Amino acid sequence: MSYLDPHGSAEPRGWERGDPGGPRWPDEEDESRARHAGAAPETYADYSGYPSAPPFGEDDTAWAGGAPAYLRAEDDTSVVPRLDDDTSAIPRIDDGAAAYPDRVPAPGTGPRPSAAATSVDDEPPPGRRPPGRRRAGRDGKPVRASRAGRNLPAAIGVGLALGAVIVLSLFLYRPAFLLVVAVAAGVGIWEMVRAVRTGSDARPPLVPLLVGGILTIGLAWWAGPDALTLGLLVTLLATAVWRLGDGPRGLARDMTASALIAVYVPFLGGFAAMLAEPADGDLRVLVTLAAVVLSDTGGYAAGVWLGRHPMAPSISPKKSWEGFGGSVLAAALGGAILLWTLLDVAPWWGAVFGLTISVAAVLGDLGESMIKRDLGIKDMSNLLPGHGGLMDRLDSILFAVPAAYLLLAVFAPTS
Repeated sequence: MSYLDPHGSAEPRGWERGDPGGPRWPDEEDESRARHAGAAPETYADYSGYPSAPPFGEDDTAWAGGAPAYLRAEDDTSVVPRLDDDTSAIPRIDDGAAAYPDRVPAPGTGPRPSAAATSVDDEPPPGRRPPGRRRAGRDGKPVRASRAGRNLPAAIGVGLALGAVIVLSLFLYRPAFLLVVAVAAGVGIWEMVRAVRTGSDARPPLVPLLVGGILTIGLAWWAGPDALTLGLLVTLLATAVWRLGDGPRGLARDMTASALIAVYVPFLGGFAAMLAEPADGDLRVLVTLAAVVLSDTGGYAAGVWLGRHPMAPSISPKKSWEGFGGSVLAAALGGAILLWTLLDVAPWWGAVFGLTISVAAVLGDLGESMIKRDLGIKDMSNLLPGHGGLMDRLDSILFAVPAAYLLLAVFAPTS
């Protein structure tokens, strides 16, 4: 098969018809003869075989000497544009409409505009949401989250409802508060067991922890600190016996998780039952919960408006030292006023009480945050709108009630 000459000749090339007159690369024999003759070997092809007609409409002078001018090093290359020359005359890719007015794409066939160039007032495509707009709630209005990342109206509503249940049970029928504590401990145990099973390989048994936790709360109410410790030991023993039924594999791991849950939820919660047992127990619980609420509120306000320096970024990135200062200040002032008016305690001791409760509440919050980070979860559950799980509200209280029980036993001892 022969190929047509691109310069107009219909005859095949010399190398196609076996004619040695066409251009070829030098072989070893040619180089050997050149060395014996004292000449340098030829290192490039001979252009004499190419037709003299310039290809692609080039000027005839470019082919003087048998090769194009741009292939000879001695030719002037000043006409070749350098990288640092002015290239403003070269049309850019994105200036196609200005450089080539006859090539403007038809409407709907050009490239899609970027998100930055799209106006927020434009109507979005059907079934899609433009960037930057909030998703609408069930009523069609956008759902707005607080600067702390929560649904603030839902969080306030749920908090007020929980507070109302606690206050009514305290002042209307005291044994009902024991029921509230027992139910809260049961829900907290369920959330902890569920979270541990989800985020780790541990499998703490739920049934003995539930039964033992409620028993621990009841013993603390009726018999005090010694019975509280006895309830914890009974819970751990019952959990170990229950767990042995599944075999020895992973026993130490499951018992460690079970011990953590038993101490964290029902044992610490038992101090709330003991705090409410005296004649003025309703006031003791009230001032303790009020100090925790003041600590959370002061820390939230100071952290949102003044927070600049993270307190524990690897555990809780949103907590700041400014927020901690707000927590301590609000709780100290509130404790001084509340203990002086309700329990006849000197204001400075009330300030010490509020400061201690605030520190305990912050430590409890950080402790639960550390557990959740280790388990790889954000909330213990989605039981409470705007809060997450019940344990996400009990974390501060569970650390605060033992401190309140001990301090009030010293500042306001019962007869």
